[in-house]
Amino acid sequence: MAISSIEPVQPGELSAIAAIGEKTFRQTFASSNDPKEFEAYLEKAFAQEQLSRELNDPETSFFFAKVDGEIVGYLKTNRAGAQTEKVDGRTLEIERIYVDADVQGSGLGKALFQHALEEANALGADAIWLGVWEENPKAIEFYMRQGFEAFGEHEFRIGSDVQRDILMRRQL
Repeated sequence: MAISSIEPVQPGELSAIAAIGEKTFRQTFASSNDPKEFEAYLEKAFAQEQLSRELNDPETSFFFAKVDGEIVGYLKTNRAGAQTEKVDGRTLEIERIYVDADVQGSGLGKALFQHALEEANALGADAIWLGVWEENPKAIEFYMRQGFEAFGEHEFRIGSDVQRDILMRRQL
């Protein structure tokens, strides 16, 4: 399956980003979390007001991955003050790369990652970084293959459940 396009998300596409965001997050993490806490997290994280704030932040970018015009994944990057952690250097954070389970393994995740690398290079960043859940070995292995190395950790909360994300960085 070839990716048709990677396109910036437009302000009028809040419902579409909420739909793909919730769908892919649910596919990836629902079975590993308490259902009540998980649903509460989804309601907050993908609420129209929350996504509107994020989409209108000039230091945050969202991109849809489309195949045959259908949204099958997305990428969210953060620059400067929008980053979820203060990281040394001139960096770009990949906050989210999510791909519909039906198209995983098709190269779509790598295409979104390449898009983030191009954004980082265009910004003159010296590194790109992200946080990945310690219990997501598939993602950790993917990022290691892309040249990332662990450099720290931070908390990620699904309701009252405190989880550990491994922070990974790739020098550019």
